[in-house]
Amino acid sequence: MDEVFALAFHNPERFRVDPTGLPPAAKAMLAGNRAALAIYAGTGMSDPTLLQRLSTLEIATLVLWGESDRIADPEYGRAYAAAIPGARFQLLKETGHQPQMETPDQVIQAIWDSRETAGVRSRTDRTPGNGD
Repeated sequence: MDEVFALAFHNPERFRVDPTGLPPAAKAMLAGNRAALAIYAGTGMSDPTLLQRLSTLEIATLVLWGESDRIADPEYGRAYAAAIPGARFQLLKETGHQPQMETPDQVIQAIWDSRETAGVRSRTDRTPGNGD
């Protein structure tokens, strides 16, 4: 677990958990999460068909990646973005493998900012009768 935390987070101490001190329900939840991951990611955590499938996407795509991700380094993220037609890649500073946990404000801001480049407007930007 210590190695996973060191690889997954820019600042692992903020997220480190001692599983031996968790209540039984939390331990069961962690075990269930590991079992689910094994099912959808497999033992090798790779999908040789992914790059080919990414090239078929036809939607505005923003690929966010942590600069401190040592599980799948930023070059993986750049490769994903390059495989998706028109995708944009953005590196998140002081962020590891789980940006939604480590730097949620950066994630939200990046998504919010990307709506401008994707031509998306919020409900408050819309006016009745203009075709929205």
